[in-house]
Amino acid sequence: SAFFAEPPKLNNSILLAFGMTKRAGMSASNDDVLAGVMNANTPAVCLVGKTHDFHVKTALNISLEDNIANIRQSIEHIVRSGREAHFDAEHFFDGYLANADYALSCIQAAYAAGARWIALCDTNGGRLPFEVFQIVSEVVKHIPNTQIGIHTHDDTGHAVANTFAAVDAGARLIQGTLNGLGERCGNANLVTIIPTLLLKYPYASKYEIGISQDKLKQLSRTSHTVDELLNRAPNRHAPYVGKAAFAHKAGLHASAIAKDPTTYEHVDPASVGNQRIIPMSNQAGKSNLLKRLAVAGIDIDPKDPRIGKMLKYIKEKESLGFAYDMADASFHLLALEFLGQKPKFFDIERYRVTVEHRHNARNELITVSEAVVVATIDGERKISASESFNPDQGPVNALFKALAKDLGKYQTYIDDLRLIDYKVRILSGGTEAVTRVLIESTDSQRRRWTTVGVSANIVDASFQALIDSIRFKLLQEQVD
Repeated sequence: SAFFAEPPKLNNSILLAFGMTKRAGMSASNDDVLAGVMNANTPAVCLVGKTHDFHVKTALNISLEDNIANIRQSIEHIVRSGREAHFDAEHFFDGYLANADYALSCIQAAYAAGARWIALCDTNGGRLPFEVFQIVSEVVKHIPNTQIGIHTHDDTGHAVANTFAAVDAGARLIQGTLNGLGERCGNANLVTIIPTLLLKYPYASKYEIGISQDKLKQLSRTSHTVDELLNRAPNRHAPYVGKAAFAHKAGLHASAIAKDPTTYEHVDPASVGNQRIIPMSNQAGKSNLLKRLAVAGIDIDPKDPRIGKMLKYIKEKESLGFAYDMADASFHLLALEFLGQKPKFFDIERYRVTVEHRHNARNELITVSEAVVVATIDGERKISASESFNPDQGPVNALFKALAKDLGKYQTYIDDLRLIDYKVRILSGGTEAVTRVLIESTDSQRRRWTTVGVSANIVDASFQALIDSIRFKLLQEQVD
């Protein structure tokens, strides 16, 4: 209620309150649950109601006629209040397959009562595109397609495909969520649906969705911001916005991309706010390396003899376990170092990390990680120490806090540096296993970069990636 008391100001959107149809045995005006939704005073109200006879009898334990009456009277109540009425037909596709006449009767009741939109819901997420297309095609024979919507779940991995099947059959309202958030396997992903509607035939020339090409360029940033708010790493393989969506690994691909990007890209990465990546890998050729250097802003003559030597060096490093296709920032630093252009910033004289299992003052058994780092900046030694007590903050966290605690004249530039993802992979078995650590970082400008470290010692591998992250941050800030 506090949210709706002072709702956010929206420029191109309508705030909608969501609830359920009234309960049997009550009038719409006396149902306190329905009243809670109405009291939000939003310009639109959406109510969910049963349309599958099995659920009406089993879950609600009421007659089929009473359920239809509940739908009709609830929608009429919204319309009388002057609000825009939406009806979510729960389990509609399952209900239609079980009893088409009853499922249709339910949504016809909502339509007759004045519902502006009727969303057909694949609540369990089990239907496939051909079923959705066939059923929606039948529904629009009874209710105008300009009032039909689609609501899908991704339990078979077809939420987006089912959405477009419904649109192809006539549906004109799409329900979905950013990044596909939702119950179980999630809802239809609007981050995939929106650019498809704007950029792909026949949708781009057929429909107006109120989002401009210029606004679409904010898509990747918006998607990543949602993940950041949820404190989770973005899906690098997500369509359109994933970090790997426009990554070209094979030398043949990179060579063709350099000549004409459309050879291996279905849309321009910039159109969705993403960027092209030419990863370095064991499959990489000269074309990949030159393109990757250009993307990093490193200018070098394609005929420079150092190109071949650098390629050989990178492949040698990758044979040890380094993965520069996943660590853009570490690649950038490595290239600068190879070309003698890497800024020094600071030197690490030594570091120490200890882990102690002990009792605290309340005689509780705890694990304490302590890190000490000695850095040299312009000839001045800086000694920093940090401890981590929490069970989810171990030696790597302590090491990062010590590293970022006092870097003298560089400190203000790294105060907003945050680590948002930490991945560990064991590259070989046994007690002498080699470990690869990937760390993804961000800052207040929402820039993201990934660094890599490899060592038989997981702390040392982490230290390498941490140092690269800090140095790349300073490089981005163009610090002397």
